[in-house]
Amino acid sequence: MKQISSDFTKALLTSFVDTDSPSKETLRSELVYNDFAQNRSIISSLEKLLKNCTSFDFVTAFITKSGLLLLKDCLSLLEKNKIKGRIITSDYLNFTDPSALAELRRFSNIKLKIYTENNLHTKGYIFYTKQEASIIIGSANITQEALKANEEWNTKLICTKNSELYKKITDRFALLWDRSEPITDQWLEEYKKYYNLLQASRKKFETAIFQKSPKIRANMMQKTVLASLLQLRQHGKDKALLISATGTGKTFLSALDIKSFNPRRVLFVAHREQILRQAEKSYKKILGNNISTGFLTGKQKDIHADFTFASISMLMKEHIIKLFSPIDFDYIIIDETHRAGADGYKHFLAYFKPAFLLGMTATPERTDDFDIYGLFDNNIAYEIRLQEAMRENMLCPFHYFGITDIQLNGKPVSDDISFSKLTCHERVNHIIKKASFYGCSGTRVKGLVFCRTREEAYALSCSFNEKGFHTLALSARDSQKTRSDAVKKLAQKDRMTGIDYIFSVDIMNEGIDIPEVNQIILLRPTQSPIIFVQQLGRGLRKCTEKDYVVILDFIGNYTNNFMIPIALFGDNSYNKDNLRRCINYGKNLLHGPSTVSFDPIARKNIYAAIDTARFNDTTLLRKAYDDLKNKLGKIPLLSDFSAFGTIDILKYMEKFGSYHFFLKKYEKKYTVNFSTEQEEILLFICKRFAHGKRIHEIEMLNLLLENTGILSAKFTERLRSKYGIKLTMNEKKSVIRNLTNMFTISNERNKYKHCVFIKSTGNNYIISDEFSYYLQDKIFKDKLKMLLHFAEARFEKYYTNNYKNTCLCLYRKYTYEEVCYLLNWPQKINPNAMAGYFYEKTTKTMPVFINYVNSDKKRVAYANKFTANNCINAYSKSNRKIDSTDASHVYDTTEGNHLYLFVRKSYDQKEGKEFYFLGEIKAAGGPIPAPQFNGFEVNYKLETPVRTDIFDYLTD
Repeated sequence: MKQISSDFTKALLTSFVDTDSPSKETLRSELVYNDFAQNRSIISSLEKLLKNCTSFDFVTAFITKSGLLLLKDCLSLLEKNKIKGRIITSDYLNFTDPSALAELRRFSNIKLKIYTENNLHTKGYIFYTKQEASIIIGSANITQEALKANEEWNTKLICTKNSELYKKITDRFALLWDRSEPITDQWLEEYKKYYNLLQASRKKFETAIFQKSPKIRANMMQKTVLASLLQLRQHGKDKALLISATGTGKTFLSALDIKSFNPRRVLFVAHREQILRQAEKSYKKILGNNISTGFLTGKQKDIHADFTFASISMLMKEHIIKLFSPIDFDYIIIDETHRAGADGYKHFLAYFKPAFLLGMTATPERTDDFDIYGLFDNNIAYEIRLQEAMRENMLCPFHYFGITDIQLNGKPVSDDISFSKLTCHERVNHIIKKASFYGCSGTRVKGLVFCRTREEAYALSCSFNEKGFHTLALSARDSQKTRSDAVKKLAQKDRMTGIDYIFSVDIMNEGIDIPEVNQIILLRPTQSPIIFVQQLGRGLRKCTEKDYVVILDFIGNYTNNFMIPIALFGDNSYNKDNLRRCINYGKNLLHGPSTVSFDPIARKNIYAAIDTARFNDTTLLRKAYDDLKNKLGKIPLLSDFSAFGTIDILKYMEKFGSYHFFLKKYEKKYTVNFSTEQEEILLFICKRFAHGKRIHEIEMLNLLLENTGILSAKFTERLRSKYGIKLTMNEKKSVIRNLTNMFTISNERNKYKHCVFIKSTGNNYIISDEFSYYLQDKIFKDKLKMLLHFAEARFEKYYTNNYKNTCLCLYRKYTYEEVCYLLNWPQKINPNAMAGYFYEKTTKTMPVFINYVNSDKKRVAYANKFTANNCINAYSKSNRKIDSTDASHVYDTTEGNHLYLFVRKSYDQKEGKEFYFLGEIKAAGGPIPAPQFNGFEVNYKLETPVRTDIFDYLTD
């Protein structure tokens, strides 16, 4: 008891008096809130506490289906483990969803009551453990917005069961519990009727307000697109392609651009009349109801309108198209442009000569052999990606659940599974059970199911129908009318004459607009991130009838599982450590209320795919290159890889040394040749500086390319004026050694003997004669400019927030070599000598490198261990005594002596050479003998507590 009291006293001191006072992190009070930039969310905090509690009590004014959905996996786990809970909610403002209450009542481990006496507005969450309780009190109800996106403030307090606070809170909960009523079937049915009436009234009011709302204005991202279109026209371009994810407002964007362009007449072309009607409504919202509009369809022939909305089927007819002059329309828009490879489109495009032609599509890659990019002279106005659209709140929130597909005869579903097993009784029941558990937004499911084959789609549809569902299977063999009728039945409110699911292979990937879709089921391996996002996008269009869309991905033991995090999070680094972090903590890596969750076996399957993936494989790199080249219609520049969201160009540099070497080997149209010395320089700059982790060398090289003569004063001024960096003497020395090839260790120095970029002249430096000679080659100079521009862009994106007086950034990753020069060491040190730690006497810096192994999984008699988010126990190298030189360096408290912590997951040693930088550390107490390996143990205190997501990832 004395020890518990002491621990709590220390935690209180840290929480409320002195942040530097040491204590157990798990006992401290903290603010619980949502912050995307810090990878924090309230739902993550709740989940963590739920998974570690012995019981729980919640009291919250409002509960919605969306909020409950975020907790379902956790509550299901607690039910399995027989962890009991009590929940009180209210009918205050009739906001709590009766469907959520009905679902909560199904959990056998949860007792649920409703408080109806007066206006309950409380939000409190109590998590009990053996000796204490964690209590969160604040503003967050159980809604998707509150738990993931809103600015909510909640205080987390820890108290013992003997404390006054514990007694008061639990007494108050007991009082509310006694005053609350059990939720009966009768009460729930009456409340549901009243709730539905109020919801209908609210929807009607919201619709009326929306219709009276002011004209739509461009958001920040749309302004960027409009600026890009304007810039293209200013450069003499008369056509452009806009690639924009489903639901991101392509039609609105075209109307906003038309408003700027101010054409005399406009032609909007699409393949379905439904799209044309919707486009006219959108144009009137932007341009006003008084614009002159007309339709050119099978039923209407309005050929004199200022804005003509025409079906391509009509424009394919010679007698119809001849009703217009080739120059009748100043501005032409083609929606779903990926269809433009058809002969009818080719004839129409050859006939009309507009001042500007805009193509719009979400799926340019689905055009088979036709070059959609070439049709628009490879002028890509913009590419709106999923993550950007989510940040701008343009899409419906989604909740993705990675679910383990069923095991059959003890074997998981895999790439080569037989058709009979894909459609077996057990698998169908498994799919139905999960679809029912996670549910959907709205009163009934309106789902799309993506299968591997046409046969699987039809077989599963039949099986679902036998179990009482209304479903259809569609394929390319079905007529357009059959497909249209199916879509209408899926979208309609009435289930009796409608359908619950449409099963298909890939015909629903694009060109189908069903805003009402509220559940998507994926029953196939992920073949590419592009197709994954296309299918996900079918449910992302906003609709007044849904608050979110549920994505159920049934994951087997598939080779391409590593593509799932790439698609969901847009992480094109193909860095295995990054992808693992996405899988573990993806819930906090998405903008807005959207979430991602994986069950343990699905997570394991994805880990296995990441582990075995060959991200430096030449075939992968060549395919990514070819795809981008086809998109651009030219050899891509370094900057294009980032701009168009393809694989990180650094992968090419890691594999081939430089992008130049890759092109030289695999691009037939690449005719650039450099001397051996010039290629050596490119290789050196790519290896040392292209990552952009320090701007100093990059800016010095930029000055050399500008041929500015004496460098010292200009270099210092450039860093100050452009980046606010005050150059230190150690940094200056480090830059000089890097650019004179003196930093490299002796056995590598000869390899880069031509990489001497500067020479001294008195107390200053100028460009070296040899480098000046090579820069006479304009093509080589231009290559260097592009490379340096790329490195500068990476620095500005990732590495500007330097830690204290270093060139390091918290939570960024660094190799042994990078740490050497970023800490301004005079020379690179062999990595074997740096393993564990290394003290550099001229700079008085000592980086400590830790391969983190959880103590319960350790493979040796000792293991490094975080004891809190600001404390870590580590070990010396072997055969070191407590009075050794190593110990004196570790415990040296002399001013100017600095120890820095770098940590990586133990498994990342296989292919990852980078460590997370976690800031400055100090050794506490004294060295502790560790006789098991003839060394000593050190307790390090971190100056900055490790950010929650990084800490959880490293220690999980």
